[in-house]
Amino acid sequence: MNYLSPLLTVLLVGRVLAQPSPPSVRKPADLPPTLTIEKIMQDPKRWIGTSPSNPFWSDDSQTLYFNWNPEKAKGDSLYKITLARDGKPGQPVKVAPAERRAVPPAAGAYNRARTQRLFEKQGDLFLIDVKTSRVRRLTNTVDTETDPQFSGDEQSVVFRRGGSNLFRMHLPTGELSQLTDFRQGNKKAEPKANDEEKFLKQDQLRMFEVLKERKDKRDEAERISKADRPKRPKEIYLEDRQLFNPQLSPNGRFVTYRLAKNPTAAKTAQVPNYVTESGYTEDIAARTKVGVPLAAQEFFVYDTQKDTVRAVSVKDIPGISDKPDYLRATASTSAGQPAVGTKRDSTRAGVAKADTTKKNTTRPVVVNGPVWSDDGKLCVVVVRSLDNKDRWLMRLDPETLKLTLLDRQRDEAWIGGPGMGFTYATGNMNFLSDNQTLWYQSEADGYSHIYTVNVLTGEKKQLTKGRFEVQQVILSKDKTHFFLQTNEVHPGEQHFYRMAVTGGPRVRLTTMTGANDVTLSPDETRLAIRYSSGNQPWELYLSEVNPTLLASRKSEAVPLVSARPAVKLTNSLTDEFKAYAWRDPALVTIPARDGQTIYGRIYKPANPNGKAVVFVHGAGYLQNAHKWWSQYFREYMFHNLLADKGYTVLDIDYRASAGYGRDWRTGIYRHMGGKDLDDHVDAARWLVQNHGVDAKRIGIYGGSYGGFITLMALFTQPDVFKAGAALRPVTDWAAYNHPYTANILNEPQSDSLAYRRSSPIYFADGLKGHLLICHGMVDVNVHYQDVVRLAQRLIELRKENWELASYPVEDHGFVEPTSWMDEYKRILKLFEEKL
Repeated sequence: MNYLSPLLTVLLVGRVLAQPSPPSVRKPADLPPTLTIEKIMQDPKRWIGTSPSNPFWSDDSQTLYFNWNPEKAKGDSLYKITLARDGKPGQPVKVAPAERRAVPPAAGAYNRARTQRLFEKQGDLFLIDVKTSRVRRLTNTVDTETDPQFSGDEQSVVFRRGGSNLFRMHLPTGELSQLTDFRQGNKKAEPKANDEEKFLKQDQLRMFEVLKERKDKRDEAERISKADRPKRPKEIYLEDRQLFNPQLSPNGRFVTYRLAKNPTAAKTAQVPNYVTESGYTEDIAARTKVGVPLAAQEFFVYDTQKDTVRAVSVKDIPGISDKPDYLRATASTSAGQPAVGTKRDSTRAGVAKADTTKKNTTRPVVVNGPVWSDDGKLCVVVVRSLDNKDRWLMRLDPETLKLTLLDRQRDEAWIGGPGMGFTYATGNMNFLSDNQTLWYQSEADGYSHIYTVNVLTGEKKQLTKGRFEVQQVILSKDKTHFFLQTNEVHPGEQHFYRMAVTGGPRVRLTTMTGANDVTLSPDETRLAIRYSSGNQPWELYLSEVNPTLLASRKSEAVPLVSARPAVKLTNSLTDEFKAYAWRDPALVTIPARDGQTIYGRIYKPANPNGKAVVFVHGAGYLQNAHKWWSQYFREYMFHNLLADKGYTVLDIDYRASAGYGRDWRTGIYRHMGGKDLDDHVDAARWLVQNHGVDAKRIGIYGGSYGGFITLMALFTQPDVFKAGAALRPVTDWAAYNHPYTANILNEPQSDSLAYRRSSPIYFADGLKGHLLICHGMVDVNVHYQDVVRLAQRLIELRKENWELASYPVEDHGFVEPTSWMDEYKRILKLFEEKL
């Protein structure tokens, strides 16, 4: 801040009084604060404030806990707000250390009546009575106990000890029983006698009566001892496999579990760390790369009644041998491809060919679950193909191991979307109160919606429908209603609803425009809402569910429920941050060349200078054109700074962004830098046509996936974007990880065409504009090696219009304010000088 001397102030004021000023001129004290890189990139908790996070309720629904840091300490602390008898909230109070240590965590398992809850804390197990808040410690051991669940009859708690074996504790008596005996390694086999040894032993027993009598006595003693010995669980040797998710059936008879055998010698990348306490370069073990062999998976059922262990066969699952379409496509296009050049659609010769003569083979799959009905009579597992193109919901008969198909979702791109889980998870699903109907989420109609299937009859029903996504689902405690979060009002809004489990009208429980991230109280009467708008960070609010309106407005499609407006509970922002008039970016729609609609948000300057900057969000599958506070808050502040300087700033939810359904999500299948880059090119041209932007003065920047798009833009669309900043960019998708990349581009050894046309390093010769690359050197996600390889490529291509800024102590997400400052000073300098 600039301070004027008293004398100079008097002189200036006198001059103003002597010469009348236009109405638009303001006194210096009235001028808004000026944004600088140093200001917006400093420690956010000190100059912005810290928003409340991780809210959770006490079991009696009377106290709301959350993490907060209004005092700008080094770390967040636990706070609480207690409700008065009339339901009104008190003031936030910092929880004292002794009380904090005694607060039960939010995670845990309720009994069916929801009168008791089991939870784990610091490796021990506890039981809390919901009505009285009385806590009973169940274990106090050196071993770690986890994953406590009520048994089917709710008389026992079933849990894991030491990460593997299942135990059962009878709650009335405290009796502890071991249910499984998983053991590492192989069973030591008794040495087998050869034929000569067998003959000699038998001959001795025939010849000497005393030996025979002694042996008979030993055998009888062993038989009696074995009969008197309590029954122990079967010894199950894991050999060289890993154990996952052992579960006991509600009736206590079956134990299900999954074993995974890792492939041999899967090479792991090492990231060198140069700035270390030791003074020596130290390697950080990072990850494998895409295309690495995956672990072989098997699913087992241990029948404790029959003392048998059997693997579930998946060979007869419908479609288990279906090959993906891309193998046929690569087979037909592999011959005669041109070498990689500067054009965007160029490919490299020698694309992997599909072996069409090979017989159908069972695709590798993973079996997840199971999900049991409350009465323990029905069991459902989720089977996912490891190529992630199929998801089967199957009924499993644990006694016969028979699998029966309930639902199959096939996607020639990849299975995904809200509530769908991932390869090693079931996704959102559970049984309703009839113990026959399973609810689940599916993208069968192109958007993630709720479905039900009767496990006995196979009858299916779609409960929600429309061009929107169901993003979160909570089944009510009495299993009569769902609580949902959807974006049906607008793709850039999130609201909370209540809907009967049979479907029908949805009753909206939130009213504020933006994002309403709801934590429902255990008694389901109150909503703790983390809310934010486009230019206001997250704060905590409290609202109530009105049962009268719930009953009276069932006929309306989307009625409002809360009669009282939500009450704001926290005020987190600093006066310095609030002093600036932060823009609320306007949400716009942009026509794409293929007829689709691109959603974006635009920052309009008061005095446009003809320049524009397009920001590319990261992660690919992420949403940023919305009406709530962006997770890219530093970039948001930078865009305000640019707008103050006259730039028009636009960021869009390009193809593959979250929030727009299956077709938008998979629009980049087999070609990253295809439709997603087209969307940015179309957006840039839209700026020229509609907002007075000079077509020769457009820049682009972004981090991670945004850095990748920036590279593809400068390398393949050099006449559209004059300058760009690629932050921590992927330069070659064959160097990235398997779970993310293989879904979109398949594997490099079987679909090299997809990798060649999607990787910027093969198009570097097209660089014409000005390129800034910034990358952390200890990035364990997108490795620094990516930009080192690209730098060498640019050197060999004799390119001179680029620079690389390296950050020795930064991972993928920068932490140090000085790193943020340095990076964004360089970005600003690039746009100021080159646009």
